[in-house]
Amino acid sequence: MKSHFLLDPQLTYLNHGSFGACAKPIFENYQHWQLELERTPVQFLTKKLIGYLKESKNALATYVGCSPEDFFFVPNPTIAINTVMRSLELQPGDEILTTNHEYGAMDRTWNFYCKKSGAKYIRQNISLPIVSKAQILDEFWKGYTPKTKVIFLNQISSATALIFPVKEICEKARALGLITIIDGAHVPGHIDLNIAALDPDFYTGTLHKWMLAPKGSSFLYVKKSWQSHIDPLVVSWGYQSETPGQSQFLDYHEHQGTRDVSAFLTAGAAVEFLRANDWESQSNVCKQMILEHYESFCELVGSKPICPVTSEFLGQMCSIPIQTNDIVGLKSLLFEKYHIEIPVMKIDHGIFLRISLNAYNSQHDLHLLREAIADIQTTTNLLQRF
Repeated sequence: MKSHFLLDPQLTYLNHGSFGACAKPIFENYQHWQLELERTPVQFLTKKLIGYLKESKNALATYVGCSPEDFFFVPNPTIAINTVMRSLELQPGDEILTTNHEYGAMDRTWNFYCKKSGAKYIRQNISLPIVSKAQILDEFWKGYTPKTKVIFLNQISSATALIFPVKEICEKARALGLITIIDGAHVPGHIDLNIAALDPDFYTGTLHKWMLAPKGSSFLYVKKSWQSHIDPLVVSWGYQSETPGQSQFLDYHEHQGTRDVSAFLTAGAAVEFLRANDWESQSNVCKQMILEHYESFCELVGSKPICPVTSEFLGQMCSIPIQTNDIVGLKSLLFEKYHIEIPVMKIDHGIFLRISLNAYNSQHDLHLLREAIADIQTTTNLLQRF
């Protein structure tokens, strides 16, 4: 499968989770749209784009399980969450309940909003190691108070690579009358997703990670009951449009001035590539490799897995607890000396070396990482055993 990707063949790429890797046929489709835009810019942007967007959204809607009328494209989930956050009109003292496993950019987004609004961002501790789904649910809901108004949760954590029980949390949140916002950046193309069945108020996901699309392609789903309440992050031609479409919601959020939307138009090509290459099977091979190797990597550095080594908590990623006094130095050494691209991440719970695999990876890649870790332990003080 490596021949289908543009990655440097000299690089051992164990970091699909950060920015993805675009498959060649999807990248070629991306360039097709860019060329058409440049050949006939006026016709493309003023007449053809609406139809092109509709086709792309229809393809993605079928794949993620929602109506194409209920979402719009954004460059990334951070922009999606900024859009939602600024429209909630929370009052001083209102609480946003989340976990201490969330993505750093999201934490910063909510902290900014809370300083402006007087709301409180509650990062509920989900302790490690995870022992069961019941533990996560019990610890999470201990953060609930009568002041809780919003539930914000990543479906798969970036730093700890854990799959969270968002279905159960959304169900209870609805019963409590809470607003539910789910960050599914790592979900589409990685684990099964049916947004309608999950039924959150808001859901954001990416195409440029596990769906293998070009960088800068994501979406924000908004439940119909919320669509009239969400202001555009950028006010432009869609606001009070002279030629309104059937949906004011989409007018506001899809018509935002001149921009290159080529990445958004690759959804159909991405879905087709995944289908043509039996990506469920490809993904399952990667997931099995994670389950088979996670414990041995932990043993190598003297740590233990942070959760039961099962598909309930792990997909195509796992995070290995490590000890280092120089996060930047360790990551740089792995890249510069061993040609391994892999993140070293620090959050409340400690420091983690996160492995994320896709179909272009092999057992040999993991062997190279294992050799590099052993060599670093022997020849430097950058990586200490627990």
